[in-house]
Amino acid sequence: MKINFQHYYNELIKFLRSTDFSKAIVLTIAIVIPIAVFSNLGLLEIGVSMAMGSLLSSPSDVAGSFKHKVMGIMAAAFLGAISFCIAGYSAQFSWAVAPMLLVMMFGIAYLSVYGFRASLVTFAGLLAVVLSFANISSEIEIWQKSILIFGGGIFYMFISIAWYLLKPERASEQQIAETMELTADYLRLRIRLLDPESDLENIQKELFQKQTELNEHHESLRELLITFRMSSGSSGYTRKRLLIFIDLVDMLELAMANPIDYPQMRKVLDSDFLELKVFKEFSLKMAEQLDRIALSVHKNSTMPENKLSEELKKVENSLLKYRDTINISEKRESMLVLRNFYDYQVRQSQKINNIDRVLRNLEGKKRIFKDKDVLQFLTQQEYSFKTLRTNFQFNSSIFRHALRLAIVVLVGYLLGSYFSVQNAYWILLTIVVIMRPNYGLTKQRTRKRIVGTLIGGAMAIGIVFITQNTTVYAILGILSLTLAFSLIQRNYTTAAMFITLSIIFIYALLQPEVLNVIQFRILDTVIGAGLAGLGNFILWPKWELKELNNVIGNSINSNIGYLEEIDDYYHKKENLPISYRLARKKAFLDMGELSGAFQRMTQEPKSQQKQLSLIYEIVGLNHTFLSALASMGSYIRNHPTSKASSDFEMYTKTIVFNLKNSVRLLEHESREQKEHEGISKAGKALHRRFDEMATERDREISEGKAQIDEDTRLNLQEAHLITGQLEWLLDISEKLEINTEKLTAKLDEQKSL
Repeated sequence: MKINFQHYYNELIKFLRSTDFSKAIVLTIAIVIPIAVFSNLGLLEIGVSMAMGSLLSSPSDVAGSFKHKVMGIMAAAFLGAISFCIAGYSAQFSWAVAPMLLVMMFGIAYLSVYGFRASLVTFAGLLAVVLSFANISSEIEIWQKSILIFGGGIFYMFISIAWYLLKPERASEQQIAETMELTADYLRLRIRLLDPESDLENIQKELFQKQTELNEHHESLRELLITFRMSSGSSGYTRKRLLIFIDLVDMLELAMANPIDYPQMRKVLDSDFLELKVFKEFSLKMAEQLDRIALSVHKNSTMPENKLSEELKKVENSLLKYRDTINISEKRESMLVLRNFYDYQVRQSQKINNIDRVLRNLEGKKRIFKDKDVLQFLTQQEYSFKTLRTNFQFNSSIFRHALRLAIVVLVGYLLGSYFSVQNAYWILLTIVVIMRPNYGLTKQRTRKRIVGTLIGGAMAIGIVFITQNTTVYAILGILSLTLAFSLIQRNYTTAAMFITLSIIFIYALLQPEVLNVIQFRILDTVIGAGLAGLGNFILWPKWELKELNNVIGNSINSNIGYLEEIDDYYHKKENLPISYRLARKKAFLDMGELSGAFQRMTQEPKSQQKQLSLIYEIVGLNHTFLSALASMGSYIRNHPTSKASSDFEMYTKTIVFNLKNSVRLLEHESREQKEHEGISKAGKALHRRFDEMATERDREISEGKAQIDEDTRLNLQEAHLITGQLEWLLDISEKLEINTEKLTAKLDEQKSL
């Protein structure tokens, strides 16, 4: 087997240039400098306390606007200092420890209701409470140590800001490059659906996961680019990156939209599969080109050669050759399917060429949204007391998580105290790091944490037997710490391994009995991980099934909104309104949330995976419906079209009616009855229109007019695609209604047993 050294070299360069690695370097510097400086002055504990402050503040330093970056780090430093102070003084009274743990763990964790960044800030407070039990020494007062922790957080902030100012655009560059890579992967997955022997179900699951990842990257890029634009003005850099981002979002819509119905396409082109091979190969070349562009962005190197226009010409020649060798009257549907596929590839390659031109500084003038319009694309977080009050109930997943975490941490503390476990706070630390609001993620992190800790412990034992040199331990401890923080978002198992190594080697510098340290580290981690997993299983777990009806309903409602925007645009055909893009964004995000909920459900115990196959079918229907919507919307946006007919209206009205019935069923309401006569007449009228145009074209061919007029071709394409899409959307909406009725009935039946 040949080893691709170039691939591994590129991956290494991407890792070394990543924001994860640079953030780990910043944290290592912020930890090592105070310890090194103050230990030389004989004031080691001051250095350790400041290093602790840097450690507590670093998780909140995530991608986002400069303002949010600074505010997040400062909030984490403050919360960490206050939490450490309260916990430290409470620990001096044995009777106060248990109430303190319950109240503080719940109160701090509950602040996560304010969103993702808030959850990272609260993590600092939770860690501070746990680390207050470390009792490294007592040379300085607790309140003094708390001030030093806050100072360490501010010290980390200044180093992070200085690093950021050296290359402020690095975070957005990495996000753009990673989004390009994910988009390329998505293109490859979509094209695999055309293989006759492909496993459609597994590919569909991979598509769900990839789309969820893309939605997350799109959200991060929106915040990075839009807030950067608002703070620094419409500079050339921000304008170019927004252009790239817009094209990447459009590429996802196009990829979802085309080809139309894969099983139907394979059926239509069954005897012409060799012709289809040329189109498939070009799609793969587009993905490869996007990967090469992403690599050049990662490495900040010269843009790769772009031969897409030449390759597209080959596809066009293949299409023309195919047209000349068939009887168009017999294979008109095959020709239209290939023509639609070709049009999709033209538009997709244009998007990649646009990105290429922007990065080469060759782009032409293109309208960017006004600032007031751009702000609508940001997902705003409401920081008000109302949010706290609204979630203060047992139905809130964050409320239950905060209560669960507080109880499990208390149990961990009592176990450690009862059995006099050395470094018992490691148990609490493991619980805080592993426990998440949902069972699936906690289970996953538990497994990875244990495996990583065992591997790290085994490696540490091997190194201890080779050498007892404290200088080696110090170097390995610092290197392990850096690698652990840089890998924590990429590979949690490997990160856990390096975390274990760094802790063991740091303790090895303070204690001669290294093997005892390794033994207790592994034991405490296993106990903490076991408690976290057990707690999430028995203490009011958040099973995805309980919220699934709402998540499905949200996705269906978003699809309704997207369809209504497409319908409105089809009638007016003016400038694409902001409301269209917002509806598309919401439909994509809600579909991603539905896919994520289903993925989490598959990680839960079998007893909670009720009606899994039926739920999977509903998720798949929602995804397919969104793909069909994107296909119709993309066609209407990018082609001249005729006036929307009353038959089109009848179809959209019936489709929306079916979808709303599905939502009513999910909300346990009675569905409304519909009349079928109107939709039947509309379907016949649409087919009759296409048949009349096809007959007219056949007459032209028989009279010797081989070359079709552009208007005639576009009218045929429109009639074929719009009619096909409407029938497909109607079919999916009817299946959704049937399946949601089945799901609610079966779940209600199981509840009554």
